Amino acid sequence: MLVQLKRENHGAMASPWRRRRPCLILSRGTHMAALTDISGRGATLECSAQLDLGDTITLAHPEAGRIEGRVEALTSKGISIVFEPGDAAMAFALAAITADMSDPAY
Repeated sequence: MLVQLKRENHGAMASPWRRRRPCLILSRGTHMAALTDISGRGATLECSAQLDLGDTITLAHPEAGRIEGRVEALTSKGISIVFEPGDAAMAFALAAITADMSDPAY
């Protein structure tokens, strides 16, 4: 039963141990967002920010820091962004995943 409740709270995360970490989108102001998926290539965020395809944003994560991304897709719940390929993107993604999986609440 506990695992089922966690899945309901997490949506489509890659792992049941990950949670949607609150982040900030810095573009056209500051917007709250929930990080729902991340990799070294990019991220998916639930948010209500009104952004356009191709917009450059800064994503601020409480543990991983900040990274720039470009809006690649608009969804009914938010946006998907892509990062510039490289070590910085991989380090950001790994830090975000590690922070989520090592949270003492789990």
